[in-house]
Amino acid sequence: MNEFKKQTYSEQVADYIRGLILSGELAPGSAVEEAAIAKKLSISRAPVREAMQVLVREGLIDAHPQKRKHVKKLTSKQIKNSYFAGGVLEAASVANALDQYTEEDLGKLKKIVRDMSEIAQNDGSISDQVPLDTEFHDILFSRIDNGLVVELCKRSCQGISKFLLYRHWVKIYTPQEVVERHKAIIEALKTRNPVTVEQVLREHYISSGERMAKYGADVTPSSKASGY
Repeated sequence: MNEFKKQTYSEQVADYIRGLILSGELAPGSAVEEAAIAKKLSISRAPVREAMQVLVREGLIDAHPQKRKHVKKLTSKQIKNSYFAGGVLEAASVANALDQYTEEDLGKLKKIVRDMSEIAQNDGSISDQVPLDTEFHDILFSRIDNGLVVELCKRSCQGISKFLLYRHWVKIYTPQEVVERHKAIIEALKTRNPVTVEQVLREHYISSGERMAKYGADVTPSSKASGY
């Protein structure tokens, strides 16, 4: 880590911390010490502080005045609310921009789902499908002409599923279920009916939120095992 370029220190530190969260080395609720990270990386605290600010904005780190920073820990209700909010925003925005999606866009989405299906048929895992899932939704976001909405959508759901609770998220569906869920979105888009598109996308997120909620910080281990 000593080969950082000065102009990218904070970005690389942010990536480093995201990696610790993703691997579980920094679990939800864990303290994140600026001084310890700076020492570990042999850099000053300034870029670490800047990286922390980025991660706070992304919703991965909780920061309160005069208190230590922690990896965000969410209750089951907060998880459901986050997915609901992200789903409502993405669904409404995609439905509103429906006439902007081209046949080329649909072709790209179909190709992604075919690749997802190949992974499922070859006994791959959801972890193998994650980059494709990100690419799929990035295509949907690409036609939404509202940067704030896109940022809020990603913060509401991606921070939970792809960082904070990643180890659980990759188990809540089978790879084939992931394929079918994304096929349903494509079929909705093909109707060019904004009501249908909004309903399908909203349900896409709400169902994930319901399944993820059992991993909330307030849920007992026995409840998690029984799925409530």
